[in-house]
Amino acid sequence: VQLQASGGGLVQAGGSLRLSCAASTPTFSSYAMGWFRQAPGKERDFVAAISWSGDNTYYANSVTGRFAISRDNAKNTVYLQMNSLKPEDTAVYFCAADTDYFTMATMTSDYWGQGTQVTVSS
Repeated sequence: VQLQASGGGLVQAGGSLRLSCAASTPTFSSYAMGWFRQAPGKERDFVAAISWSGDNTYYANSVTGRFAISRDNAKNTVYLQMNSLKPEDTAVYFCAADTDYFTMATMTSDYWGQGTQVTVSS
């Protein structure tokens, strides 16, 4: 499974961005998907996950109520809508695919995208 993340950029605090992650597998709908981020000098953190069907999601406390993960299985793509962005959201954002939805936050997924930079200015 190859994953290609895109949609990052520079935005002012309070603004919005939508990240996309396209998967190159015909079995995309059998994978749970997740978003993670890594700020400079920090460890990679879990952001959000979505089940294979899209019916179930969960989020890190730091983004709950501001970010929304969704997927379009017909397009083999998962999205991360980020609203009310803060400078502390600045990081490289990665997507990942996993067969186990419930363990996505442990960051043990087998497949990772290359990351897209999000910079939020104050």
